[in-house]
Amino acid sequence: MKSSLLKKCASVMLSSTLVLSLSLPLLGHAHADGNLQISDDFEQGEAQGWTAGSGNWSVVKDGNGSTYQQSSRSESHSVKGNASWTNYSVQADVYVNDFNGSNRVYVAGRYTDSNNFYAASLYNKKDGALEIRKKVKGSMKTLATNKKYKLDTNTWYRVKLELSGSEIKMYVNDQLELSATDTSLTAGAIGLVTSKTAAQFDNVIVSGASSEGEPGTPPVNPTPGTEKPTPGVDHNATSKNNYNLTGFSYGNTGGGNIADTDANYKKVYNAVDLNEALKKGSKVKVIEIMNDLDLGWNEIPSAAKVMPFSANNPVQTHPVLKKTGVSKVYIENMNGVTIFSANGAKIKHAGFVIKRSSNLIFRNLEFDELWEWDEATKGNYDKNDWDYVTIEGTSSKVWIDHCTFNKAYDGLVDVKKGSNGVTISWSLFKGDDRSSNSWVTQQVNAMEADKSSYPMYAYLRSSAVGMSKEDIIDIAAGQKKAHLIGATEMASDNADLEVTLHHNYYLDIQDRMPRLRAGNAHAYNIVMDDAGLARAKKRITSDMAKAIAAKGYHFDVVGNGAISTENGAVLLEKSYLIDVFSPVRNNQKDPKKDDYTGKIKAEDVIFSDNGTVFRGGSEEANSPLAPYPAKAKSFSWNGFTTLPYSYTAEDPANLVAQLQAKDGAGAGKLNWSSESWLKTVYNTSVTKNAIVEEDSE
Repeated sequence: MKSSLLKKCASVMLSSTLVLSLSLPLLGHAHADGNLQISDDFEQGEAQGWTAGSGNWSVVKDGNGSTYQQSSRSESHSVKGNASWTNYSVQADVYVNDFNGSNRVYVAGRYTDSNNFYAASLYNKKDGALEIRKKVKGSMKTLATNKKYKLDTNTWYRVKLELSGSEIKMYVNDQLELSATDTSLTAGAIGLVTSKTAAQFDNVIVSGASSEGEPGTPPVNPTPGTEKPTPGVDHNATSKNNYNLTGFSYGNTGGGNIADTDANYKKVYNAVDLNEALKKGSKVKVIEIMNDLDLGWNEIPSAAKVMPFSANNPVQTHPVLKKTGVSKVYIENMNGVTIFSANGAKIKHAGFVIKRSSNLIFRNLEFDELWEWDEATKGNYDKNDWDYVTIEGTSSKVWIDHCTFNKAYDGLVDVKKGSNGVTISWSLFKGDDRSSNSWVTQQVNAMEADKSSYPMYAYLRSSAVGMSKEDIIDIAAGQKKAHLIGATEMASDNADLEVTLHHNYYLDIQDRMPRLRAGNAHAYNIVMDDAGLARAKKRITSDMAKAIAAKGYHFDVVGNGAISTENGAVLLEKSYLIDVFSPVRNNQKDPKKDDYTGKIKAEDVIFSDNGTVFRGGSEEANSPLAPYPAKAKSFSWNGFTTLPYSYTAEDPANLVAQLQAKDGAGAGKLNWSSESWLKTVYNTSVTKNAIVEEDSE
């Protein structure tokens, strides 16, 4: 819980004594003589005095100020203070980006190393729980718990751990919630700890500390971990960002900025509402999705089972989709429509097909639950043709912005049949999170319980291959395809294809970021993060791979980045690539055939490959970004000499933290009004409180 003034005022909220202490020159560092030992709001732009022993820790600029962020999914620790401190309170504002299942975030005290500390815990189990925990000699135990404390991601909580002798107390938002007694640990520094979660911390305050040792005892230095650090942070990044429409979709009007009282403004609460808004002849210009929509063919009412809705390809394997079914929603011959939500609403069990339409805008929507295990084509995923969004039929001017796309059977957003003027921006594309109840885990659990009905799965689990259930979940978690641009080989209208990708985060995506046939694609300020795929691939031994291939099955992990074919032109610039196996490709048919080779160029791209970092372009000597596998073609755009729009590409060193921040890529990140989502031009960027100053359209 963080008000608009909290960032500016948090350091004066505890007491008048603390107010006086803030004038001391040692602010943000240990001060042994007064009540205040640490007061750290990270506004200096760095984590002064903090020691990150594991995880990906960085200071992130976030609108009105800075926060200390941890972004990896491992157990992660950052420590500060004096190992001899005994009795004190440690308080921090905590913001959980992603619990990644039923996991925890800690504010820790009496921390001596990663195996010994007390902690105030936010625990994401059954909507939330609070805990006082201790870890002693590596063994964790819960001392007190409140199992009915609702917790949400993307929400600030002020968490305080108070230690006095054997008494331990936990406060949340200044309210005493839990108490316990324990004598296991008597002294130690403070720690910020995440257990498989991504979180941010701010306004860390330690007061009242007494010491059992010498005042000069050095800060704790936990054993370093193996996680690579988060790339650097530009402390002015957010202030420079804006969310203006740019790229090939520049000039897209959408449905315009009309009031919600206008007859052409439709608020959608269910499948019938959406069906009516998209029907042929509808005059609706703005469609606001008010809540999550379950659009599976078996779960929508009969009134919605008419065009533009239809049944999609039948479900084969996923236990949930067998009940819900899958739908296809057509947006045909429409011009000037905005579809958005103000709250990041989720749309499930449906794919959208855009045909012969123009000036369409999709914003702040999440798409989910459109994947299932493929037995029918032995892991080739060539049967269902389930894409979240397909843009075809020479559609033009389509903008997809601040959306989230979860794992799908086929592509996430595909563009084909001469469609052009497409921009996809500030969006998150991701595989499965591998948690205990994730979409992939539900599928694997169903197959594990009935192996005879899933011969490919049964074979992978058999002694012939020797994969564990956990192996299969980890390997299957990645998303196979992101963006196919041009579906038909050598089609004459492929030359018209135009797509811009910017400020998108691709997490555990195996291929097509993008994959272009002819036409033009421009990708800048994007992140391709395949670290999870690189880890999963290590589970497949050479003997396993041979056994799988011998049966004609396909179960592997690939890692293709940006791909240009058939004389297409792809420019990848100022982006960050992590553990992508083949980052830049220029042919996927026959390297000896020039007609199948595309033009592709990387400029000022950071490529981190198994800990080795390269920054540069594809044309530098011995560049790991040199196009592969055909001989490189000289780069030039098709049909023009310079891009027909202006844009600002930022330093890629800041990109990972920037796009993972609270106002970064994906749906539900910005707390905007409905009116703000209808704009396409903003004068300044969104702040931590989502205040927007707008220009005219």
